[in-house]
Amino acid sequence: MVKKTGSRTIYITDKDMARLEELLEIAGEYAARDNKHLEELSRELLKAEVVESTEIPANVVTMNSQVLLLDVDTNESKTYRLVFPRDADLEQNRISILAPIGTAMIGCRVGNVIRWNAPAGERRLKIARILYQPEAAGDYHL
Repeated sequence: MVKKTGSRTIYITDKDMARLEELLEIAGEYAARDNKHLEELSRELLKAEVVESTEIPANVVTMNSQVLLLDVDTNESKTYRLVFPRDADLEQNRISILAPIGTAMIGCRVGNVIRWNAPAGERRLKIARILYQPEAAGDYHL
């Protein structure tokens, strides 16, 4: 189970919402094995406040954002880029929106903590910094 600590509003750009809704529709028809992940993403999107791409705050994780995550318990950090499933590649630190951590990251702000139960126990990752956000960089075509 993945959750964001506290009850806070998450923000999604109008363009990301359209692409993610399309992903859910297409994936739902073909990917029976990912139904759990699709349902989790769908629940997150239902809670989101949709804003225009030009209005998204620079401290919010959007699709194609590169994010520095800090493990709250070990103080280790890791950088990931949040991508669509077809672009996922763990060797290049590209994490799918359908991965539990990807679903949890979307719409979070710098400073938010994401928690989930991993095989080794509960993990807590803090959104330490957004290294690149397409909207903040003026890259609205991604």
